[in-house]
Amino acid sequence: MKGTHRVFTSMAILSLLFCALLAMPSSRSAAQEPTAPQAASTLTVRVTGIRNATGNLRVTLLRDANVIDVRTVEIDAKSLTGQAVFDKLPQGTYAVSVIHDENMNGKLDFDSMGMPVEGYGASNNPEKRMGPPNPAETIFSLKQPQVTTEIKLIYWP
Repeated sequence: MKGTHRVFTSMAILSLLFCALLAMPSSRSAAQEPTAPQAASTLTVRVTGIRNATGNLRVTLLRDANVIDVRTVEIDAKSLTGQAVFDKLPQGTYAVSVIHDENMNGKLDFDSMGMPVEGYGASNNPEKRMGPPNPAETIFSLKQPQVTTEIKLIYWP
């Protein structure tokens, strides 16, 4: 039973990487009304550090605690990279999370000890550590017409 508790605890901690991004507070109060249409941007997310071409990538774009889009992206077998492009985004604050879904089941998988067996990453490339990054580490401003961000995946041995 002790091993089962450890598995659930580790799974919960690492799953918070994605849940925490969903809980980011909005930077705009409900009383504020937009005064003019916002400029639009194109965000290119380039994923590197992929260990193999098995499966696909799941790229999740978040803004103000809301999932804006989830894309399934093929892995380039020659360069072991992937890329997602999000067009016509209002300028503002965003975050991105990525998983290398090797078995294509739509989720990050864990071993019996609660360690992730697939790669994952987030915008701004927070350092590898036990547990998810602080959501503040993953947010970035989208202020220009064309923005490219690179996410290097993290794998545990």
